[in-house]
Amino acid sequence: MLDPAAFANSLAGLTGALYLVLYLISLIAPRTFEFLFNAQFFGANVAALLPKRFSFRAFAGTFVALLVGAWVFGYVWAWLYNLLAK
Repeated sequence: MLDPAAFANSLAGLTGALYLVLYLISLIAPRTFEFLFNAQFFGANVAALLPKRFSFRAFAGTFVALLVGAWVFGYVWAWLYNLLAK
């Protein structure tokens, strides 16, 4: 059995850490960030759709939305796993 809250917390934590790491890479090595970001979409130039500059409000709003979404997804995933594992 999985503890849904612990699973959700770990998934949200990993999602937040990945977001922060990718943001730092975008500041330090923009070309590397472009490569990594586009690789998620099989090489399509999706990075060109991102805004050139993020306001703090947009950064924080995206961060919170990712954390909440990942937490809910993780909780439902663990709940469904426990349901189907019976």
